[in-house]
Amino acid sequence: MNRLDLDKRAAALVALVAAATPVGAQNSSTAANARESMAVEEIVVTATRRSERLQDVPLSISVLSQTELTQKGIVGFEGIARETPGAVLNVASDNNVRLTARGISTNGWGAGLQTTTTIYLDELPLSTIGNTVTLNPNLYDIERVEFLRGPQGTLFGSGSLSGALRILTKSPDLTNYDASALVDLGHTPDGGGMRQRYNAMVNIPLVTDKLALRVVGFHRDEEGFLDNVGTGVKNSNTLKDSGGRAILLWEPTERMSVRLMGSYEDSQPEDASLSNPTLGERKRYSVRPDLYTSKTQIYNATVDYRFDGADLTSSSTYSIAEGNFSVDLAGTFARAIPFYLDDVYKTDTFVQELRLVSNPGERFDWVAGAFYLDRDLDLVGKQQSSPEFLAARGITGLPADATFNAFGSDTRTYELAGFGELAYHLTDKLTLTGGLRYGKYGGTLDTDAGFNTAYFTNALFGIPGALPLVPVAATSSRFKSAERTSWKASLSYEPSRDLMTYVTVSTGYRTPVYNGRAGSVSTIDSSDLVIPAGAGSDDLTNYEIGLKALWLDGKLTTNLAAYYIDWRNIQVQANRQSDSVQFATNVGRAASQGLEAEITFKPVRGLMFGLNLALNQAEVKALTAQEAAISGAEQDSRLASPRVQGSFFGTYNYQLGGAVTGFSSFQIAHVSSFPNGFPNTPGRPGVRNPLYGMTDDYTYINLQTGFGIDKMTATLYVENLGNSDAVVYIHPEAFVDSRYTILRPRTYGVRVGYQF
Repeated sequence: MNRLDLDKRAAALVALVAAATPVGAQNSSTAANARESMAVEEIVVTATRRSERLQDVPLSISVLSQTELTQKGIVGFEGIARETPGAVLNVASDNNVRLTARGISTNGWGAGLQTTTTIYLDELPLSTIGNTVTLNPNLYDIERVEFLRGPQGTLFGSGSLSGALRILTKSPDLTNYDASALVDLGHTPDGGGMRQRYNAMVNIPLVTDKLALRVVGFHRDEEGFLDNVGTGVKNSNTLKDSGGRAILLWEPTERMSVRLMGSYEDSQPEDASLSNPTLGERKRYSVRPDLYTSKTQIYNATVDYRFDGADLTSSSTYSIAEGNFSVDLAGTFARAIPFYLDDVYKTDTFVQELRLVSNPGERFDWVAGAFYLDRDLDLVGKQQSSPEFLAARGITGLPADATFNAFGSDTRTYELAGFGELAYHLTDKLTLTGGLRYGKYGGTLDTDAGFNTAYFTNALFGIPGALPLVPVAATSSRFKSAERTSWKASLSYEPSRDLMTYVTVSTGYRTPVYNGRAGSVSTIDSSDLVIPAGAGSDDLTNYEIGLKALWLDGKLTTNLAAYYIDWRNIQVQANRQSDSVQFATNVGRAASQGLEAEITFKPVRGLMFGLNLALNQAEVKALTAQEAAISGAEQDSRLASPRVQGSFFGTYNYQLGGAVTGFSSFQIAHVSSFPNGFPNTPGRPGVRNPLYGMTDDYTYINLQTGFGIDKMTATLYVENLGNSDAVVYIHPEAFVDSRYTILRPRTYGVRVGYQF
């Protein structure tokens, strides 16, 4: 699509808004709120670190309440991305996902690079590096989900290059006893299995108005829909996930509150969700299951104190994540020889944030704070063959488990930052806002003693005999520290409570990346590029104009945004031309421009419709010849994002007689195709990348209908009504045999909830 095409679509969108076409409500209803007023309920968010109406925040924010999550059957990142304009979720497996927004993505894997959209569970950033395990947390008893689009470097720091996803857990109720349960049973008849989801919550006031405890528990046992022809396991990509959390809230005085949380989640996908269409319908291949498992503990203490003019918040979080990153890499050699990677990891993370937020109502509103993150990743890895293959080839000398490369490392990184934001109310209607964040980053890398062998040479060329174990010495190195400043400026105009427009310029960044083979010279061509020390931070600037409005006494809501993003010094993984050594570096410049719309309409009591729409054009705009050669990019190459993405949804609540109420709802989502990376082979200029591909255009339809009586609701649903098997992600590397993620086939189910 050229710029003229995008302008035509922009004009069509403006015409649609101007005509005020009846569309639906962002807040989906259940039977329990069928008697709600005709006005759309006001939504309060904390995206600016203070509680504000969504209508008053000069940012592009999508919000999902627990009611919406439950009614739409959203239990993880997939559903959130489908409901958010401009968001893309690339899924290789449960817990192996990468979330992007507004086209800021060169591919959906991001090997070795910090993510461009940070995922937060309360105050803890879950996402770090694109090809590592990221917990996909359970979303039961959530206060809300906030998806902030556009760079959020000022208040949320590195990794929020294109946005920040915030999952906010619900605090205890100090006054009322409360309990709830939700059971979801589903079945995928076309090549899948049973799906079981169980959730429960209890809230207990221990000391009325002073002390309360809230406990949540959950368990998921969801049979997969892919058959692994290598392991012989049917429905191999089964997920088993269980855990819970407990939150204690103490308010000794009107000014002070203390919130303590402990949570645990054991997420065990039994195989990856990548398929190989050449093997047949919904088939994959690996000799061993590909595992991305996570056992995550999170402990948080948050203390709030309300001074006369400001609120002080101290949030301390400590988390422990343990698991496996185990993959069959035989695809590297077209299955000619066994090649397995088995990484066992443990990550300890400590996060401390201290912030002071002014009370509203004065001429100045301000936020000031400090942030510290310390992350320690301990990795023990093995590359293995199989004893059967070694015996057949007459290769000896390896340990009993056929390990031919043993390694380990301890990577310790830190981030230290100070930030502030100041809003000056020039008049009652006009506000000027500025924000600044200064961060410093660094760390150390200690590699463990291990060994290597000539396994690949002997195995590929059929050379029998003993393989010497060549010792690899332990090393220690310190990353060069780096500093970075991000900023934001915004002017908003609010002529009435129901109308607000804004103009914003904001920046984002990722932390530097360090190359393990920095300084190495090619043994094939000594004149070729010397591997650089690493990749510096990206330079990204977002220019945005937006409008938020309530019309017809609040029955019609329109949130619109147009943006232009200038992305320079793009972090990429590249390959040296002569020997294909991979390394991180910076290349060229790209631009992303687009429109986003969230429109909700409630024409009569009980009836809601909604439309979320995103149009995006993201392309490479400048490259040197060397940058093109090592990265595989070309001038005007598309980035990894769809040009058209949207969802249309609706809900109707009605009386069935007496105290029984009914409801029916639908969601129709459409995503256009997009590339999985750059078109050429990195390190081989002008040579088309055989792994390059385009995802499918697809439309995804969900339906729900049910009833509510007293404290119980029951919902019948169907997901993926059209039974689409569209490809929604293509893995950009050849290491794995199966590279395509497809939609889960049509699934029927029933959800039963009870509020005690």
